[in-house]
Amino acid sequence: MNYLSVSDLSKSYGEFKLFQNVSFGLNRGQKVGLVAKNGAGKSTLFNILMEKEIQDEGIVSYRDGVRVSCLNQEPNFGEAKTIEEFIYCSENPMIKLLNQYEALLADGREESEEFAQLIDQIDEVNAWGVDVKINEILTNLKFTDKAKSLSNLSGGQARRLSLAKALIDEPEILYMDEPTNHLDFDMVEWLEKFISESKLTLLLITHDRYFLDNVCDEIIELTPTGVFTYKGDYEYYLNKKAEREHNDSVVANKAKNLFKTELEWLRRQPKARGTKSKSRIEAAYVLEKKSKSVKAKKELEISSVMTRMGRKILEIEYLTKSFGDIKILNDFTYFFKKGEKVGIIGKNGTGKSTFLNIITGKDSNYQGSVSTGSTIKFGYYNQKGLKFRSDMKVIDVVKDIAEVVQTKDGSKITASQMLTHFQFDPKKQHTYVELLSGGEKKRLYLVTVLMENPNFLILDEPTNDLDLATLTALENYLLEFNGCVVIVSHDRFFLDRICDHLFVFKGEGEVKDFPGNYTEYREYLKLNKDEKDKVLEKKKVVESKEQKEKSGLVKLTYKEKLEMDNLAKELDLLEQRKGELEERLSTGTLNGKEINELSIELGMVVEKIEEFTISWMELAEKE
Repeated sequence: MNYLSVSDLSKSYGEFKLFQNVSFGLNRGQKVGLVAKNGAGKSTLFNILMEKEIQDEGIVSYRDGVRVSCLNQEPNFGEAKTIEEFIYCSENPMIKLLNQYEALLADGREESEEFAQLIDQIDEVNAWGVDVKINEILTNLKFTDKAKSLSNLSGGQARRLSLAKALIDEPEILYMDEPTNHLDFDMVEWLEKFISESKLTLLLITHDRYFLDNVCDEIIELTPTGVFTYKGDYEYYLNKKAEREHNDSVVANKAKNLFKTELEWLRRQPKARGTKSKSRIEAAYVLEKKSKSVKAKKELEISSVMTRMGRKILEIEYLTKSFGDIKILNDFTYFFKKGEKVGIIGKNGTGKSTFLNIITGKDSNYQGSVSTGSTIKFGYYNQKGLKFRSDMKVIDVVKDIAEVVQTKDGSKITASQMLTHFQFDPKKQHTYVELLSGGEKKRLYLVTVLMENPNFLILDEPTNDLDLATLTALENYLLEFNGCVVIVSHDRFFLDRICDHLFVFKGEGEVKDFPGNYTEYREYLKLNKDEKDKVLEKKKVVESKEQKEKSGLVKLTYKEKLEMDNLAKELDLLEQRKGELEERLSTGTLNGKEINELSIELGMVVEKIEEFTISWMELAEKE
């Protein structure tokens, strides 16, 4: 069933054409990712679809009666004062029925015919269960008090509450702009599962590549000249886009060579147009247009800039920090080594940003020692550092930092070249900052941090609002960077690709140094959970055995008792080996190959423990 049809949509601002010839549709239950460069018009397209802006040309057509909602970057609570008021002020038909029910009860009309008819309607659509769904969504997005005042919400909480409202309202079509910003890892994984299992029709803007891959069944790429549609997940899109760009390049190169031949023919002929073949001249113009249709793809990868780094980098000893009774860090000690890349993860409020402020000298109120090497130069990218004069041009903002910096291979890179590598073409470089989109301003801020030529980069949520091409460019830059990198991020793909190990902020001052990337850490947590479940099961079996022994119900043969004793001894040895492997894996001194080998052995040991435990339990049941 078709819910939305978009035909030949175009939008310009003065002489600047944002996009044109945009056509696509949404069918019931489709989950589509919208990807494009920053400034290409993704948010403008959403505004047009929501009738907040008017297109220059084209048609947007919805199926009659379709309810449409949009999760924007800026929350709007209307006149609601509490979480409950905001959630229950809804266009969801089932919530409307419950609101009518509450209103009739308040008026004392429970004996009326209208009340009886309303009860029948509620029963028919099973609206009584909507509160269960509301509680599920609010709980998973960390809202436990519905009476909480909206004025007391932080910016991140306000965004999460808007997300909860969008999911609870259950529109037929939902537009979502960066829904995973301000969510922790557990929330993101819950949201993935919730959306995947829902019947929502979804058009999604996100920089989270794992989210795109796990949720979307179609990708639409928005370009200035139209859209390209890919029927598959994000990985499929990447493969097919590479094929398309290669084919376009081949066609353009062939047209370019043929155009050169035709141009030579035109130049050899007499100047009077009447003596030349009119059709051949027209064909030459067509070839010229085709040869210029594919622009050379800008190479985003650059040799990273970096100031020289001495032997001493950053030494942290017995670092302790509290806010009243809340412990943030407790006797944390770590000596940074050259070239290491550390990811910092943990729930909101566990002290990640506080830790960054301490090591960069912005917070000096702590106990312990933080000693920085004399050659260390920090580059700190954080969400609060995004401040530019709106009357300045992009190129002047960067030149105020440095006009030229030296790369690690000895070459030099200018401010203009750095901007070009991060997708600011020459025309955009001379644009005023006030005309940039939000994502473009984030990208400009990133360039200014890199132009400071740091050798210790600290990146606090660097991936928020950056387009996918810029993320890839940043990742490639960091992979070549020889200095140290500390990253706080909720982008799982980014952490997996960049980080050697993780500082896991667990709360109550505890910080765990995990020797692996984010995906490996999640697998480690799952393995530990499974093992805890098995220990509890084994404990139950042992308690059952002891209970039966007390009641004198032992019925095992001598051979079975012997086998049971041998299994118990084997289990003790396996548990001992498992403990040794887990201890080695948590040392933080292993390389990737060693981690892989020990992880495989640990898996085999766990399987043996399970097999022997089952055999032991079967014997125990005979007692």
